[in-house]
Amino acid sequence: MTNFTGILVHNDLLHPIRQWLESREIHNPKLAHFLCKLIPAQCPFERDITLFGRKLFHIPPMCKLNPLYEEVVGLRFKALCYLADECGEDVTAYC
Repeated sequence: MTNFTGILVHNDLLHPIRQWLESREIHNPKLAHFLCKLIPAQCPFERDITLFGRKLFHIPPMCKLNPLYEEVVGLRFKALCYLADECGEDVTAYC
């Protein structure tokens, strides 16, 4: 969105945090391991509620409601790539 002077205006209050998360580089194995353990591979809230083997209902993933979800998942991906590519580690434990 631009204002009348042609200057780009961001209406997103989380834009600075988004930029900061997206610009982070991972260069430390301890930090990479910490991020891979801290950020789950899949949304921990998604569940199927079953009773006597029959699915009663499904609770959808709530992570998509997090306004920084994509950036946090991207940071986890950077950490996984660093461990696999730079450190030569097996990251299957985090998948």
